[in-house]
Amino acid sequence: MKDYYEILGVQKGATLEDIKKAYRRLAHKHHPDKGGDASRFKEVAEAYQILSDTDKRAQYDKFGRVFEGAPGVGGAGGFQWGWGGGAPHEHDSEEFSEGFDFDIGEIFEDFFGGRGEKDTKSGKDIEVEIVIPLEATVKGKEEIINLSKFITCARCQGVGAEPATKVKECFSCRGQGQVQQIKRTVFGSFTKVGLCPECKGEGLIPEHPCNVCKGEGRIKGDDAIKVKIPAGVDSNQILKIIGKGDVGRRKGKVGDLYIRVFVKPHNVFKRKGDDLYVKMPILFSQAGLGDEIEAATIEGTKILLTIPPGIESGRVLRVTGKGIPHFSGLGRGNMLVEIEVVTPTKLTKEQKELLERLKNEGM
Repeated sequence: MKDYYEILGVQKGATLEDIKKAYRRLAHKHHPDKGGDASRFKEVAEAYQILSDTDKRAQYDKFGRVFEGAPGVGGAGGFQWGWGGGAPHEHDSEEFSEGFDFDIGEIFEDFFGGRGEKDTKSGKDIEVEIVIPLEATVKGKEEIINLSKFITCARCQGVGAEPATKVKECFSCRGQGQVQQIKRTVFGSFTKVGLCPECKGEGLIPEHPCNVCKGEGRIKGDDAIKVKIPAGVDSNQILKIIGKGDVGRRKGKVGDLYIRVFVKPHNVFKRKGDDLYVKMPILFSQAGLGDEIEAATIEGTKILLTIPPGIESGRVLRVTGKGIPHFSGLGRGNMLVEIEVVTPTKLTKEQKELLERLKNEGM
C-alpha cells in the first residue's frame, strides 16, 4: 500500500501549507516537460490530491485508504488525476499552478497545441514610420502613405467564391465552425473543441473558390492612403488609423494602421516639449543701449523683439504663444530666445578709437 506522506516526504502531522510546499517542489522536479518521470509525477499528484483534502486525509489516516462510491482515487477503478477522469476537488487546478516556475497553461499547450485558437479571419494591423520636418508640427500636414497589403479581391468582392456561384455549408463541421478532437495522454483522455481546419471556423466554404484569390476574398496589392498628421505631434508618437490595415479573409474584420512619427531636427530651432529654443546674436552696442530687432518664427514670419539695455549673453527672452501648438488643440507653447552678445574681432580704426574712449570712460 502506498504511503502518501512518504511520497511527499512529509510527516504525518504536517500542515496543509507543508503539504502544498512539498507538492510544488516535487511536481516541479518530476514534471515530464522538465525532463522528469511521468509515473513519479502522477504518484506525487495522487498523494497531494488525498492529503490536501480534509475528508480524504481523515479517511486515509484512519483506514489507510480512501473509500469512495465511484471508481476514483484509492478505489477499484484506480487513480484518475486532474482533468483525465472524475471531478477533482475545486481547488485542484489553482493549487497546481500556484507558486510554480511553469504555468498550468504549458500542460494545455502540450496537449492541445496552443493556449487558444487564433483568429484566422481578421486582417492584421500594420505599423509604418514617417519622418516630417519640425515646421509640419505647427499646422499639421497631409501625407500619402503607400502600402503593400491585403486588399479586397475585385473579382469576388471579398466573398471568396466565383461570381454567380454558391457558398455552401462546411461538410466537416456541419456549419458550426468548430470540431472536437480527443487526445489520449499519460494523464487520461482530453477533448478539445477547436476551429474547423477545413473552413477555418467560418462554417461555410465556397462551392467554387475564386480564381483570383483562391477563396481567400483578398489579394496582395498596393494602397495609397491619405493621412492627416495633426499639429503638435511629437517624435515617437503613434497615430492610429482605424480600418486601414490588412483586409480580413472573406469579409473578415479589417486591421488598423499605426503610424509612428519622427520629427527631423531643425537647424535653428530646438524643441523641448511644446516650447522652441533659438539663439539670437546681437551687437555689442545693442546689448549696451537696447534695441528692437527682427526675429524669425518657426512659421517663417518676422516679429519685433525688444532688447532691454544692458542685457548680457545667456539671457533668455520669452515670446508667448510662438512655440508648437499643443496636441490637444488648445493653445501653443512659447518661443524662448537666448541672447548671444557678439564680441567684434575685426575693428576699423574709428571703431578702435570709439572703444578706447569708452574704456577711458570706465565702460
